[in-house]
Amino acid sequence: MSIRSDIIDGRLAIGSSYGLIYTEVLGWIDLGHAQGEDIRDLLQQMNTGETSSSDKNTYEVKYAQGMVGIKRKITISRFIKWRIKKGRPVHERQSIALAMMLTVAKRFESMQSSFPFSLVTDSGFSGEDLISDLLGFYRVVSLQNPFPLLRPVSQDNALKRWDYYGPVGSFKNTSFRPILFPDPERFPGSSPRPGYLPAFMNTVQPYNDFKSTNVGIVSNDGTELEIKY
Repeated sequence: MSIRSDIIDGRLAIGSSYGLIYTEVLGWIDLGHAQGEDIRDLLQQMNTGETSSSDKNTYEVKYAQGMVGIKRKITISRFIKWRIKKGRPVHERQSIALAMMLTVAKRFESMQSSFPFSLVTDSGFSGEDLISDLLGFYRVVSLQNPFPLLRPVSQDNALKRWDYYGPVGSFKNTSFRPILFPDPERFPGSSPRPGYLPAFMNTVQPYNDFKSTNVGIVSNDGTELEIKY
């Protein structure tokens, strides 16, 4: 759940692992979501499977998204697990990773927006979440520093938007397209509007060839609960 105090200057984006920025191209971005560590881990699982000396001609990979609550002692996650036949080229592995992320991200946001989680957070499908996840994917597979293309604004400019339109969590986005919040001083009376993905965020297509034997589903919709005592 992003709050006003999370907002930082957009010029700090490339060196920050957390914080909220506003960009003219993608709207609000949660830098924690946009790190891409989940994608790095997933692609590393694939690389390990491809190079394994095991006699098996398949390997399994797992992708999850989770949330921490109750004094950081409980973690609840949604996950899927797929079985992949060895020999997949890099571009196909990226396609598989994108499909897994898109699937789990929507299920995780749906969980956050449902009872009882919705009683304590407005984070489910918050306007910045899915687009930040997608940016994280492309920071790993394509462009590590995309921010010059995304035109981040100053902290003061971002705060101005927040104060005019309200918290980003009150604007729900169930798609992987951005929501843009025009500068209220330059465009008085404006309303939030959908934006478009830049070209570099359209270069990978999510995998969908499940009629082949190259990818099979081991677990289609899993939930995990971890309790730290």
